[in-house]
Amino acid sequence: MAQVVAVCTSIHKGERKTPVELVELLENHGIIGDAHAGDWHRQVSLLAMESIEKMRALGLDVTTGDFAENITTEGIDLVSLPIGSRLHIGETLLEVTQIGKECHTRCAIYEQAGDCVMPKEGIFAKVIQGGTVRPGDRIQQHMS
Repeated sequence: MAQVVAVCTSIHKGERKTPVELVELLENHGIIGDAHAGDWHRQVSLLAMESIEKMRALGLDVTTGDFAENITTEGIDLVSLPIGSRLHIGETLLEVTQIGKECHTRCAIYEQAGDCVMPKEGIFAKVIQGGTVRPGDRIQQHMS
């Protein structure tokens, strides 16, 4: 079963996010109080725990939020989801808008490990239906 491992926010862009108890997602905006929320296509970022484990295997002491992801998942192959896929996460409905991203600057993680999983394995989504998301919530691919 695919599920949420952690939900994380930050006040500023370009920094690690802090795990929190729950997040409120607002339709066409993103996570209330998060630096990446707004009227654009990358309102919410997702990264698999399996990707974080790859970095741990390289010797890095990293955990949820360290790659600036909002939602850490488990049990779903995020990068195989086509653009336009919809995910029910908790009370919310998200639409995948981008797979991976270009990093213009080398982050602290890249400097430590010589690699970073977020550009290749992180995905981005916009909020179609808002609501609350918390660790343990199920993730289901929405079939239209």
